[in-house]
Amino acid sequence: MSMLEYFKMWKLRKKVKKEIVINEEGLETRVAVLEEGKLEGFFVERESDDRIVGSIFKGRIQNVEDALQAAFVDIGMKKNAFIHYWDMIPEDAARLEAEEGVSRNRSSRKRKYAAGEMAKKFPVGSEIVVQVTKGAIGTKGPRVTANLSVPGRYLVMMPGSRMKGVSKKIDDAKERDRLKKVLTRLPAPDDLGLIVRTAGAGARPTSFVRDTRQLVETWQEIETGIRESPAPCRLYKEPDLVERVVRDSLTEDIDRIVIDDKDQFNRIKELVSRISRRGRNRIKLYDGAAPIFEHFDVERQLENAFQRKVWLKSGGYLIFDETEALVAIDVNTGRHKGGKTQEEAIVEVNIEAAEEVARQLRLRNVGGLVVIDFIDMKSKRHQNQVYRTLKEAVRRDKARTNVLPVSDLGLIEMTRQRVEESIRAATFTDCPYCKGRGKIKSPLSMSVEIQRRLTQLMRAQNRRDDLSLRISVNPAVLDRLRSEDEDMLVGLEQKFHAQMAFVSDPHIHMEHFRVVDTHTNEELHPAGHAGDA
Repeated sequence: MSMLEYFKMWKLRKKVKKEIVINEEGLETRVAVLEEGKLEGFFVERESDDRIVGSIFKGRIQNVEDALQAAFVDIGMKKNAFIHYWDMIPEDAARLEAEEGVSRNRSSRKRKYAAGEMAKKFPVGSEIVVQVTKGAIGTKGPRVTANLSVPGRYLVMMPGSRMKGVSKKIDDAKERDRLKKVLTRLPAPDDLGLIVRTAGAGARPTSFVRDTRQLVETWQEIETGIRESPAPCRLYKEPDLVERVVRDSLTEDIDRIVIDDKDQFNRIKELVSRISRRGRNRIKLYDGAAPIFEHFDVERQLENAFQRKVWLKSGGYLIFDETEALVAIDVNTGRHKGGKTQEEAIVEVNIEAAEEVARQLRLRNVGGLVVIDFIDMKSKRHQNQVYRTLKEAVRRDKARTNVLPVSDLGLIEMTRQRVEESIRAATFTDCPYCKGRGKIKSPLSMSVEIQRRLTQLMRAQNRRDDLSLRISVNPAVLDRLRSEDEDMLVGLEQKFHAQMAFVSDPHIHMEHFRVVDTHTNEELHPAGHAGDA
């Protein structure tokens, strides 16, 4: 979920203390959103990252696939971008996603194009201007659209559209009428659509004029790039994380923004001065002795939030397993002892779990298919209660979600929009020891495997009388061989008239072993052959 999407969902909530804490370091910038001290949002951006979501490119058509009803576009990245046919031709009144409250009825546009129809309009090698709506995730390239939108502080600009509207999140009738009148007086060309963002509620007309001028200047620069720059090239890039925080989050809901870097503090003050003089007073420089995330108790909350096991206040817990295709979440009662009856105790844990699941999905920024295995509930009323709780909790999430009722198997299935890689995928790499499996073979399994391989090797040696083998294994495996399986190994020696010497080698992987013929010094089984580790 983007910074833009997250901060706009706060308007409908009751007034609570809301703070944004920014930790600026040489290689990484972290932003924590706190409500009454509780971590509710987390974003991270690294110096080495090339964030392309929201960027506008001048690309070149590489392939047009009628079977997929899509095309592949070279935008100058490692992987070609993917674009649906119905996103290749910009359409008026279809520019802005639901994040600003203006619905986009995409289903009506998803007609099937005849074979060769799009290839005539967009032959291979032709140029197209597109915007990234979804970054590259896993093996998939970025998703793009020809419907462009550029956010400002109070407005969203939609080049090529004549739409002028107000976000549905602004529900006060008088304010909507005022904003519509303001829109008619703004100094914008007719072919630039404008939508008032939620941050525009209550803003002065002069603020809209200033925002419009900046957006028009941005579009003029993009137009210059379209005319003069060869494809593929980037025409527009979203600002960095700190600037997006200021642009998208500094509303009346925010009590203060605290940052621990003086240069960024001065930069934020300068940015805010262009938006709101009053807002400058809410920007604070942190100069405490403890690291800023420790001072605000963010570090501890982050450690707890990204564990595989997440404890609930009731004593229950969640188990998160994230794969490339889906996220599986298991709910358990754990140490919970509340409730007058067992059924009531289960419902209490499930309701708390539903609220925490919604929070965790936001924090971890995971998406795709999510399957939640709640504790079994017999009552249909209780099932619906948990379902409604989850539905209400995910309303705070501006990433698009779709939650289905409890299935006959007691599962809740839901989807969550994926725009970028999850926090886990972006900050962790597979363990070099287990290769991301999270488990390795046990000493017992390795003992069985070693004995099986030794039997195979000694049979292949045609019962040589002088066969002498040196087997190097991990110390943990050797402990098992000596303490539990020594008799079986002696039996193998007698059966094949061979001698075996086992050697401990801490540098050998738990799932590897090496077998060497001591007479010929020939390596009969190289270390690293066993398993996939």
